[in-house]
Amino acid sequence: MALIKKLPTDLNINFMGKRKLFMAFSVLMIALSLVLVATRGLNFGVDFRGGILIEIRTSEPADLSSLRSRIGALGLGEISLQEFGAPTDVLINIQKQDGDEKEQMKAIQLVKDELGSAVEEYRRVEFVGPKVGAELKEDGALATLFALLGIAFYIWFRFEWQFSVAALMALTHDIITTIGFFALTQYEFNLATLAAVLTIAGYSINDTVVIFDRVRDELRRYKKMEVIDVLNMSINRTLSRTILTSVTTLLALISLFVFGGEVIRGLSLGLIWGVTIGTYSSVGLAVPLLFATNVRPSIPEEEEEGLVDENGQKIELVQENDKAG
Repeated sequence: MALIKKLPTDLNINFMGKRKLFMAFSVLMIALSLVLVATRGLNFGVDFRGGILIEIRTSEPADLSSLRSRIGALGLGEISLQEFGAPTDVLINIQKQDGDEKEQMKAIQLVKDELGSAVEEYRRVEFVGPKVGAELKEDGALATLFALLGIAFYIWFRFEWQFSVAALMALTHDIITTIGFFALTQYEFNLATLAAVLTIAGYSINDTVVIFDRVRDELRRYKKMEVIDVLNMSINRTLSRTILTSVTTLLALISLFVFGGEVIRGLSLGLIWGVTIGTYSSVGLAVPLLFATNVRPSIPEEEEEGLVDENGQKIELVQENDKAG
């Protein structure tokens, strides 16, 4: 606690002086991410590539490790198991089998024979075809696109168009590099992972809005100061808050990654990456992009005929002859 209390609230790091380095690094990351997606591709889960879904209810709390080993020994390819509500409810995902519908039914029967009396009830048995998987991919891409456009529109409404453009570009950077991260690590990319991508966008824009809000206030307060200096000051004055928020979030995510089990490992790892890259983009990319849009202070009407002090309060001008009188 003592270390946190001693964290400076107004650092003096020249972030804007390194803006070209940050932008070059970000362009390189985006390029590498696109290359990885094009060459290695994503390891799509059953949700996107199609497969078999079996929801079972056991008489006692399910032993997922034992069930995973038994079904995995059947040689049906990639499988995943997870609790689905109560401890006795389990959702089994099996990759699509080569061949027609008969091959899918054969795989389902193999699973039923293996599980035997351990299953009290088969609550759902479904086959997700490639067409459904393709539709989910399309819906996921549209959800991401609409989320970005909605965020950009809000930032435009809340601030100015320059802020909206900078925020949209920074968020696009975060999403592309996150997808590239999954292409590099080959962790399964499924609907839960897609939710993580949208969560990353929301987390990143939260940090960015905090910094942008300080930027707007400082631009109004220090009208004669160079814009680049105001932007640099704004980053430094919000940096301690940004660091503390990111570190506390990462502590929770690292705990999920270590102790949460295999089912959510890919999800938690993606969020760890997303929080890290989102923090970087809010500080090292969003504000430099804002400078590139030639942002200038907007002066409210009530301030046009007077001055404001360092706290933003209006200062009335006093004439010399009034003082003499």
